[in-house]
Amino acid sequence: MREIQLRDAKATLSAVIDRAKQGSPSLITRHGRPEAVLLSFAEWQRLSQVPSFGRLLMAAPVEPDDLSPHPGGLRDAAL
Repeated sequence: MREIQLRDAKATLSAVIDRAKQGSPSLITRHGRPEAVLLSFAEWQRLSQVPSFGRLLMAAPVEPDDLSPHPGGLRDAAL
């Protein structure tokens, strides 16, 4: 990922966008600190469709017995 200062990104915005469309996102910094990432719209759409871990867990086919404690109680952790 290419790192570019905000003032340079402003001056060359068209080129920065063209690079993002070609698959090369840019990290935009201000005073040396990361502030934003410019990536293509297609890449943003792809990333926004990835479900969160919480949503994956909520969609899992879990039965009530799956979450009950082990019938034998806690196991001895003999190390």
